Amino acid sequence: MNKDILIEYLPLYKDALILTLKIGWQGILLAFVIGLIGSAILHFKIRVLKSIVGVYIELFRNTPLLVQLFFIYFALPKVGIQVSAEACGILGLGLLGGAYMIETFRSGLEAIPTIQNESALSLGMNDFQTLWHVILPQAVSISVPGLLANVIFLLKETSVFSTISLMDLMFTAKDLIGMYAKTIECLFLLVVFYLIMLLPISILGAVIERRMRYGQFGD
Repeated sequence: MNKDILIEYLPLYKDALILTLKIGWQGILLAFVIGLIGSAILHFKIRVLKSIVGVYIELFRNTPLLVQLFFIYFALPKVGIQVSAEACGILGLGLLGGAYMIETFRSGLEAIPTIQNESALSLGMNDFQTLWHVILPQAVSISVPGLLANVIFLLKETSVFSTISLMDLMFTAKDLIGMYAKTIECLFLLVVFYLIMLLPISILGAVIERRMRYGQFGD
């Protein structure tokens, strides 16, 4: 392994990491919003919308992100909807993640005893106030391990962004290997930068989960 090559390629990987994190976290934020709205629809069993959310979940959880990106990036322009590569990445990741976030939030909502909902309503709260102030905070707390797992999963899924010409980490590694054939150095840096991106989230998730467990059950 050539150390000079590693040092030379570091700036390229750093720029790729920044782009990957930028698109990845915007997509994850969109997924959180979709997850909250979709889980609320399922929780309150809103007619028509409940069926639409159900179809959406099955559609996006059972098709690969690569196919979804191709549809957004190549098919939508055929009907007059132009989407940039970055917007395509954010939208694709957000829609895929939203389907998983809905199920994660829904499981958290269903874990809350019904008596808490009834107690809040008896105190004069409406459905929205009950959801926002009583049910949702507890549901999010319960869902934290699943949410962090989804975040890690979605950040790893950014590796397919290279197929729509986004210069993410995977694109950078493949491009450099194709041009200079420095396979070992390029793959080593790819692994290192994915660890830099994902390992802190894994450690944070373990710490949060442990604190929550101690908070509920003690040492």
